[in-house]
Amino acid sequence: MEASILQKSPLDGLAVPHCFFGFFDAFRDFWYNVLRRLSMGQFPQLGILAWELGKAGSHRSQKGTLMAGLSDTLRGDIQPRMELFSGRRARRARETLQGYLFILPATIILLLFHFLPVFYAFYISLHKWFIVKGDYVGLANYTRALTTDRFWNSLKVTLWYVVGTVPIQLLLALVIAYLLFQKIRGKEGLRMVYFLPYVTSTVASGAVFAKMFNPTFGPINKALDAIGLPVLRWMKEPRGIFTVMGEMWGINVPFGGPSVALVTVMFFVIWFWVGYDATIFLAGLGAIPYELYEAAKIDGAGRWQLFRYITIPLLSPTTFFLSLIAIIGSFKAFNHVFIMAAASATEIGGPLRTTTTASILIYNNAFGTPTFGYASAMSFLLFVLILIVSMLQNYIGSKQVHYV
Repeated sequence: MEASILQKSPLDGLAVPHCFFGFFDAFRDFWYNVLRRLSMGQFPQLGILAWELGKAGSHRSQKGTLMAGLSDTLRGDIQPRMELFSGRRARRARETLQGYLFILPATIILLLFHFLPVFYAFYISLHKWFIVKGDYVGLANYTRALTTDRFWNSLKVTLWYVVGTVPIQLLLALVIAYLLFQKIRGKEGLRMVYFLPYVTSTVASGAVFAKMFNPTFGPINKALDAIGLPVLRWMKEPRGIFTVMGEMWGINVPFGGPSVALVTVMFFVIWFWVGYDATIFLAGLGAIPYELYEAAKIDGAGRWQLFRYITIPLLSPTTFFLSLIAIIGSFKAFNHVFIMAAASATEIGGPLRTTTTASILIYNNAFGTPTFGYASAMSFLLFVLILIVSMLQNYIGSKQVHYV
């Protein structure tokens, strides 16, 4: 029964449903023959190709008929052939056309599933759009977002989130990578252990973290209570972390900082990403020529001088890449905030909107209210903010990044 439903494709051993087998195989053959004809410097006239394709499509009714007919056309000897690609300039044109044909499938996918939804979301943002399309309102949704306290509060929470996670996770990852790069026993096993959080399901690990920080029966509070420290409410605590710590030590702290609930999410994010960052740092350390260290040692440089004047400058491309990816991802933080709030029986973005990042606010307005036009407008404002930050990072990186 299963053998009749699935057939083995000759392309890389990919198993595909039988109903798509003919279409998939014909498309593969068609694309292969297009590129083969180009490499031979021969390609049929477009009129003859279209006529042959129409003739094949009019006489077949099976699935994949259209592409099969086009593939058959390209396999045959069609006259007259056009010697389009002869000479140096024509050969360059052939190579250019080949390149465009290679990227055409990926370009089509990007247009259909990335750029088209973006343009459609911008169209939605210009309307009063609830469940169905409403009146055209122009930039009213953007004006509403920029004049609403909740939007600016979400940006403040997001900024706290970025500042509290990116520098710490990069610093810890650099230290771990530098230690694992030394000649120590069991470093292969340690590398695997540090990388495990990244390959763990975010949903599962986020739910486990939420249970660990449960105020009533979580092991974190039990450990704090065992050593005589006051327990915390963690994901249910809206007060700032500095305010809570000041109360614990009897100090009046006027600056509250991010909420304890947001700090709890930060713990999870740092734990989740530090292994990935350390792995990338390890690759960067391996790319630094060892001759530079040997020359510096001959000149009398110590461990700190080697790290300060060779390792850090030549790791700057890796650091730039990781910081860029980390900041962009942090501005879009959603899934772990959502999961930890849900697993802690806390409102999404709570308590008191102290974990409402920009993405959480967009989600609440898109699927809670729902006001799709307003949510789309906030999405584009967040996109502009990320674009500005990325451009600023690129500008700074162009002056501070050093390559070997």
